[in-house]
Amino acid sequence: MDLGEDLSQAIAMAAAYAGELSFGRRQYTRELKGVDITVVGIPFDQGTTNRPGARLGPRAIREQSSLVACYPWGLWPWDFNVFERVRVIDYSDLAFPPGYASRMMEAVDFHVSRIIEAGSAVLTLGGDHTVAYPLLRAHTQRHGRLSLIHFDAHSDTWDLGDDVNHGTPFFLAAREGLVDPARSVHVGIRTPNPETHGFTVIDADRLLDQGVEAVARTIRDVVGSNAAYLSFDVDFLDPAYAPGTGTPVVGGPTTQQARRLLRGLAGLRIVGADVVEVAPPFDPAGQTALAAATIAHDLLYLISIGRRPRQ
Repeated sequence: MDLGEDLSQAIAMAAAYAGELSFGRRQYTRELKGVDITVVGIPFDQGTTNRPGARLGPRAIREQSSLVACYPWGLWPWDFNVFERVRVIDYSDLAFPPGYASRMMEAVDFHVSRIIEAGSAVLTLGGDHTVAYPLLRAHTQRHGRLSLIHFDAHSDTWDLGDDVNHGTPFFLAAREGLVDPARSVHVGIRTPNPETHGFTVIDADRLLDQGVEAVARTIRDVVGSNAAYLSFDVDFLDPAYAPGTGTPVVGGPTTQQARRLLRGLAGLRIVGADVVEVAPPFDPAGQTALAAATIAHDLLYLISIGRRPRQ
């Protein structure tokens, strides 16, 4: 290395502590030509009903992603480097006036619809789970009615009429016809909500009793060949592995179990995904953001599999 160079190419030295702060060291750009997957941050937490802080999630996930992406042969245990198979960019964060959910949703509709129409898939870094509602709206404009694969301690299907917060996105999405509940599944649920709204619900006890391989088969059976959107709330993980979140619930799976379950979905037609509810103020050590960054990379792999790289 030339001693006159700066550390912008720190990835070449596996220096996770230095260099640019884009997701996975990808290029910051809003030029979409030839892009396969676009990473977007939505720093929004005004839909939170418990502890705020998820607006800081995208930045924290990006910071930890420099460690996850520092190996040129790819992410263990995947057998290829996703960044060599598809072109991934970091679109940076969406801008909107803080405190207005409607303005956030307008920004998502404008930018994410533009990205999808350009032929790129979208991986979103939240932000609280409210962001999934406008994201589903944007994806259905291109892909039609979707299957939802939802990892969470909460179903987020509370019927509050027209109110929008992080507990309502999938009730609203089902009511609006954005997702097909009969071909959708909630996984890891460990809070009460007596109304399923037609979704398949695999609670945490069933997940841990049956094992990740069996549950992965169930998810595949429910979704089938339908286009699917995957939404991963970091509180799906037990708080021992992800304490930095707004509404932690004990009794969940480990990070390793979550990653094995995701790998079991390889080959499904996943057209978009998000990782949400990382609240860094409640985890100074950064283990929650590291888990989320690793899972976000897993989601890149899932999206890329079966997606033909552009020439």
